[in-house]
Amino acid sequence: MSIVLYDLADAEGRRFSPNCWRTRMALAHKGLDTDARATLFTDIPGIADGNQKTIPVIEDGGKVVGDSWTIAEYLEDTYADRPSLFGGDAGRSMSRFINGWVDATINAGLAPLIIHDIQTRLDPKDQGYFRESREKRFRKPLEEVQGGRDDNLAAFRRSLYPLRKMLDGQPFIGGESPLYPDYAAFGGFQWARTISDYRVLEEDDPVYAWFERCLDLFDGLGRNEPGYW
Repeated sequence: MSIVLYDLADAEGRRFSPNCWRTRMALAHKGLDTDARATLFTDIPGIADGNQKTIPVIEDGGKVVGDSWTIAEYLEDTYADRPSLFGGDAGRSMSRFINGWVDATINAGLAPLIIHDIQTRLDPKDQGYFRESREKRFRKPLEEVQGGRDDNLAAFRRSLYPLRKMLDGQPFIGGESPLYPDYAAFGGFQWARTISDYRVLEEDDPVYAWFERCLDLFDGLGRNEPGYW
């Protein structure tokens, strides 16, 4: 029986959520059959048990699990006989740290670069919710938030130095093969690729080469999703 994943989609059905991509890659890493269901922001109150406010959410038999990190731990513990997402207890602790760093640095840095592009690609039913909630967060119109992105891009690229330095010496954050921290970071760049034509990485950047490798994982799971770059 497949695990159901409620997967955020835009007006064209593209799956663009950074956190949902973490979960999709984690499910693929574990080799678990997945039914990834396109879900709008405004659909979320009606999914699963009706108590969810954000996605990803999975349903595994009668079990409902939300939040990408919580899902990763659930998959690791429930399917311990399948390939490990963390590489052991120490790896789990380091993965938690990297997961938080990705949220605070990569995803927070990407948001002002693509936020209005997201708005324009959403289903009309989602656009009002998205604009209101994000403008409350940024305290200005989305057009103004994204308006300075050319000035902010260099700072964002500099913020990737720790990741770039690591990838100078190994193909994945996990070493010779990917682990959950790779999927956490990949989700952010896949978010940008699937929702915006604004190129956030230079092609000679080791981070770009790593992202290309991640796109090809699991028979091209990431690459098979239509993107703008």
